[in-house]
Amino acid sequence: MTTNVITIDKNVTVQLAAGTMNKKGIGCLVTVDKEGIKGILTERDLLTRVLEACKDPKTTRVSDVMTQSIIFGNPEMQLAEATRLMFENGIKKLPILEDNELVGLVTLTDIARATSSDRKTMDLIEALSNMHKVSSLQAHTTT
Repeated sequence: MTTNVITIDKNVTVQLAAGTMNKKGIGCLVTVDKEGIKGILTERDLLTRVLEACKDPKTTRVSDVMTQSIIFGNPEMQLAEATRLMFENGIKKLPILEDNELVGLVTLTDIARATSSDRKTMDLIEALSNMHKVSSLQAHTTT
């Protein structure tokens, strides 16, 4: 579980959110406003609701494209329970709340790491989870 979860205001532009995701090397942002958590913005949201829909990231607000129906876990959940909840709901990221406060985020990569003891599998998981960093580096060096 990641305990340093990055959040972003739901009213910022998609361009700012995507820049934050790239700089931090993460695949999602939990979206908030003054009242608390409002949703989650994932790479999938950016692909389907911005790129494919040909929306301008400079003017489109995160609140217009984020996933609003968010499923939460709790810190007392066993790994198997969190995994089942994620698969039943077709989600890859599970924010963890304790007393209505965001305390962590469980991802499919976290689950794969926790359940794999084979070194080759662990190396593959690590490489796959860092693919966006390699792609980002390659994009910057070829331009």
